[in-house]
This record gives sequence, structure tokens and C-alpha cells, in this order.
Amino acid sequence: MVDGIQQATAPQTRSRWLFVVAILTGSFLLFLVQPMVARMALPRLGGAPAVWNSAMLVYQALLLGGYAYAHWLGRVPVRMQAGIHLAVLAVAALWWLPIGLFRMDLPADAEPALWVPWLFGASIGPLFFAISAQAPLLQRWYSVASGGRDPYALYAASNVGSFGGLIAYPLIVEPGLALKGQSWLWSIGYGLVFVLVAGCATLLPRKAPEEPHVAHHSPAPGVRRVLHWIVLAFVPSGLMLATTTFLTTDIVAMPMLWVLPLGLYLLSFSVAFREGDTIPDLLARVAPLILLLFGATLIAGHQKLAYLNALIGLILLFVVAVALHSCMYRLRPAPDRLTGFYLAMSVGGALGGVFAGLVAPVLFDWTYEYPLLILAAGVLMPQSFLFPAIGRLWRGEGQLRRIKFLAAALLVATFVWLGILNPGGVLGAMHEQIAFLAVATIGLIATGARIPYLVALAGGLFLFGGYRAIEISLSGDRTRSYFGVYTVADLPDERRLAHGTTLHGIQLKDARSRLPTTYYVPGSGVGRAMQAVPALYGPAARIGVVGLGTGTLACYAAPGQQWRFFEIDPEVVTIARDSGRFTFLRQCVPQAQIAIGDARLRLDEAAPASLDLLALDAFSSDAVPMHLMTTEAFGTYAKVLAPDGLLLVHISNRFLALAPVVAGAAGQGGWHAARLVYYPSALEERDEASISDWIALSRDPKTLARLTSGDPRWQKLTQKPGFTPWTDDYASVVPVMRAFNPSLADD
Repeated sequence: MVDGIQQATAPQTRSRWLFVVAILTGSFLLFLVQPMVARMALPRLGGAPAVWNSAMLVYQALLLGGYAYAHWLGRVPVRMQAGIHLAVLAVAALWWLPIGLFRMDLPADAEPALWVPWLFGASIGPLFFAISAQAPLLQRWYSVASGGRDPYALYAASNVGSFGGLIAYPLIVEPGLALKGQSWLWSIGYGLVFVLVAGCATLLPRKAPEEPHVAHHSPAPGVRRVLHWIVLAFVPSGLMLATTTFLTTDIVAMPMLWVLPLGLYLLSFSVAFREGDTIPDLLARVAPLILLLFGATLIAGHQKLAYLNALIGLILLFVVAVALHSCMYRLRPAPDRLTGFYLAMSVGGALGGVFAGLVAPVLFDWTYEYPLLILAAGVLMPQSFLFPAIGRLWRGEGQLRRIKFLAAALLVATFVWLGILNPGGVLGAMHEQIAFLAVATIGLIATGARIPYLVALAGGLFLFGGYRAIEISLSGDRTRSYFGVYTVADLPDERRLAHGTTLHGIQLKDARSRLPTTYYVPGSGVGRAMQAVPALYGPAARIGVVGLGTGTLACYAAPGQQWRFFEIDPEVVTIARDSGRFTFLRQCVPQAQIAIGDARLRLDEAAPASLDLLALDAFSSDAVPMHLMTTEAFGTYAKVLAPDGLLLVHISNRFLALAPVVAGAAGQGGWHAARLVYYPSALEERDEASISDWIALSRDPKTLARLTSGDPRWQKLTQKPGFTPWTDDYASVVPVMRAFNPSLADD
């Protein structure tokens, strides 16, 4: 008897593991292909955020289509489902492998919002569509093959695979393989998935006594239940993108930070989609309090605690996602309704992405979607009283309950008033700490009573940063585009432009308004080059600048020179030239041409040898447009520069050591290069000078010698041993990240 049970259990265990491996492998490929194809598109479409937003929209649409396809397959017998799906996988492989971008000639003025969805859909649409159906489809097959066992736990394997693919690309695949190798690796993985799916298909019964795939035996979910699923999926998906935007805009602009929110979002499914009441019960008690305390802290956004705030934001996202996904799991239908459940979840996820990634940047001038989604999480999140005594306090009826609610609201309003009207008065520096303790106390008491809790949560969000954000919005000093949030600060002696947390430019007022500041002072590498232009190229020199900023470099212009700026964001042009807030352009070179669009694409359209000097300063918010630093990009700069032309590259960066990248490109392209790290004097610092790191390059050694001779601060740029230069086919930020490479700390 025991032997019979063991013999029956062994095949079930083997079949379960086969389904787990198939689901995990498919999800791994699904999230590996996303950054891979976007990386392939960089040289052809540029690094505009609109490209990434459009790409994410394509992925979500294809994922929704794959889930809808899996749901539709439930209309036919399960063996027929297997045949249809294997045929879909085979056709997609025959037409689209090895994976790569569809060959087409884009117009020079290609609009990413229109062309990117078409290009990505044509390049990977069928493959992505077929793979995206794996998770719900194989779960249903497993339920049939195992005699009706609950398949939902297998969704954890799907998200472990997704997380693995997401992390593997920037850390393992991209540093180790060129794009062609990545394409073949993914294609081999696709073949493995086909074999695994075929293996799962062999485990399906040839003739099932009942047809659960056709005739549903459980009651259909009502409209309210389906809408509830959609909303529960909407908030974590939107919060994932909003967290990414908020952290990189208002906390710290750190490379690869976008991987962490998406990875934690995927892992939340693995934690939430499991049996047992321990996690849901714990979250019902703890998650609302974490939401109250961490949400308010993050909105405050103190820059001195940037890394701590980033960690808090990631913890908050994970807790919210696990809490809401656990709620969704508890409301799941029977296995025969599985694909409809996942379809509703996919709809909610896509809508959350559209709201946070596309709609919010148009509607809001700040990351208001973040506190709004925090509030929405407070509305949806299950709650229970922390202690029985608190529960008894809130169980009163009628007048007593209203008095409790109004008292809590009055207390929050009092501290909000103290924060707004008396930030530095009687309470001094302690007012925020006192207010924070008050909000925390109210939250402890109100957790479990939803309306009073939401009053405390809204009060905390408003008090710690919300009112300041509204105040700036009402003043008109801030604007937002798909490229970020720009804030103009008008101080008594100067005016500042910030792009998120990164200073974009400073203009002094009155008689000093023409004085270059920050990274562009006369002693900096670019300042010295600009002052040498008349001697190097005569009075009719042709100057190009990639990255407009506030237009600071314009005040090196001399009569007779021709200036051309390349700027990707039209909003920056409005701020620097049209708004009147900054006057560098109007005062110094009002006739300057401004080419809007990705700089590499615009430079490629320019006439050969049409510039004498080109300053590359496109690294706003410490983000590195990788496609501007490849050897092919430096080939474009060489084409547009005169034979004795000069290229200035700004590499000041808190997180990346970019000197090896420039040195590698210089070695590949026959450039001669020198580097100047400038430390301003105390007097210059009072005039807003900053430490700067510039590299000067020229294919004519005599030109470089004329610039650098007699100044020992110019140092010859040498290549880093073992460093592989970036190309359009191979580039990785991992080898140049200071955090991963202590030897680069001082480079």
C-alpha cells in the first residue's frame, strides 16, 4: 500500500517540477528580452525617455494580449490547447528568430511615441506574445494533469523567473555578451522553452472524464469582484513606476535604480501567492502602520538622507505590493476560472503602468501620482487593530464614533497648521519631529478603523512635503515633461534650475549675470577651451553644445561665431530661452540655433566638418545616455568636427567613473585626449563654481597641444587595462560603477 502511494506520488512530483521549470524559464526570457531589445534600439531611436515609456507600454500591451490568448484557449479541450500553443511558438520562432530589431529605415524626424511601439511590436511582438501566455496557460494545464490540484502557487515560480531575468541582464548578460551573442543566447533559451512546453503537453490526459476547461463548475465572479481584482493590481503596478520616478527624480538619480522597484514588485507575487494566513494576518496589522510612517517620511524627501529614503521607498513598495497581492490571492477564483483572474490582473497592471508612466507626467508638474497611490493603498489595504483595547475604543456607535473621528481629524489639522504657519517659530527645528510623533500616534490608534486612519495618512502626506509641493506648483516655478521635473528657485542673488535633485544651472543676478558658473567657470576644462577658441579657429569659429541646460556656455560666445545647441527636451528650451527666467542666451548669443531631439541623431544629420568645437554635456540627473559614449557615437562626432576640431566631454558624475569609457573610445577612434579635474578656489565657490571633470579630445595632436601646453593641470588620458570600450553592440555600466569597483572611487 505504501509502495503504491509512493509510486503514485513520484510522477506527480516530477510533473510538478517540469511545470515549474517551464514556467520559470519562460518568465526569465520574458524579462530578459525587455532591456535587451530596448538596448538594441538606442542607436536608432536615441535615449529619449519617451522611447522607454513607449517600450514599456508595448510590453504591457503584449502581456495583456498573451493573457487574453491564454483565457481564450480555455474554450477548447486541453490537448488541443497544447497543440495550438506549440504551433504558435513554432511559427513565432520561424519568423522572428534569432531575435533582433526589425530592419527598416526610420525618418529623420521619427516620433518615438509612434514609431517605437510599431518597431518593437514588429521586432518581438509574436515572440513576446507567445511567451507571455506561459504562466496562466501552464498553470491551468498543471491543474488538469494533477487531477485538480491548486495551481496558483506556481505563479511564484513565474515571478522568481521574471526577477531572475531582470537582474541577470544588467549584472551578467550585458557585461558578458555583445548584442549579437545576447540574441543567440535568448534564441537558444526560446528553443528550450519549446521543449519544456512540449514535455508538459505529454503529461496532459488524452481523454478527461470531465471538461473543466470548457464547462466551468464554479460560479462566475461578479462585476464588482472583477473590478476589485483590477484595482488591487492597478495600485502596486502604478506604485512601482511611481516609486521609480519619485526616487530618481526627488531622492537620488542613481544608475540602474529602476531595476530594484521592478524586481521587488515581481518578488511580491512570490511572497503573496502562497497558502497560509500568517503573512496576510501580519500584514493587516503592520502594513498600514508602515504605510503611514514610511509614506510620510519619503514625501519629506530630505536630501541629506537620500540613500536612507531610497531604502525606505523600496521597503514601502514591497510591503504595499505584498499586502495588496495577498488580498488578491485570497479573492482568487477556483482553478477553472484561473485565466480570467490573470486577465483581470493584467488589465489592472497595464492601467497602472499607463497612469504612472504616461498620464501622470502630462497631468501633474510633480510626482503627485506617488502620494495619490499611497492613499489608494491605504483605502484597499486590509487592516486589523494592533491591540484588542484599541479595537474596543473604536467599536462605539453613533455620536461617540463621530466625536472620535473629529477629534483625530482636529489633531492632525493642528499639526498640519503648525507645520505650515510656524516652520521655524515657537517649535523651532523640533516642529516636524513633534508633528511626526503626533501622526504616528494617531496612526497607531486609528489602524483598524479605516476612515480615521485615512485622515491620519492624508494629514501625514500633506504635512511632510505635500504642502510644499502644492505651494511650488501654485507659484509656477516648476514644470514637468517625460524627461523629468524641473524646478526654478529664485534667490536674492541668483536663480537656480534643478532637474530632480541634480543642479542644472545657476545664473547670478544684475552685473554678474553673464558670469559662467558651476561646471563651466573659466578655470574648468570647457572654460579654458572656450577661451582658446579665437586663437585656435579664428573669429568665425563654429561651436556646438550637446545639452542646453540654462545656456551658461553661451556667455563664452564672441562676435562672428556661429553657435548651435542640441537639446532633447523642448521644456528645457522653453525655460532657458522663452520663459525669461534665464538670460544667458538672450544676452550672449540670441541668434543661436537650437536643434531639438536626440543629439546623436541630430548630429548624424549635420554636414561633415561643420563644427570646430563640440561640447558634450548631456548627462543630466547623473543619468548616462549610453549611446552617446560608444565608439560609433565618437565616429559621428569625428564626422561633424573639422579635421583639427576639438571635442570636450563632461564626465563629472557621482556614481560612474566615465574616464575609462572616453579613453576606450579615444583609442578606438584615433583621438588624442587630455583630462582636467578643476577644483575652484574659495572665492570662485562664493560665485557658485563647482568641481568639474572635463576631457578634451582631438584627432589633430597639434590642436590638443596648443590647448593644453603650459598648463600642468591637463593630464594625458590613458586607457584602463582590461577595459572593453563601449560600442553599439556592447556596453555595460557595471565595470564603471564606483559602488561595485572601489578602485574607481578616486577616478
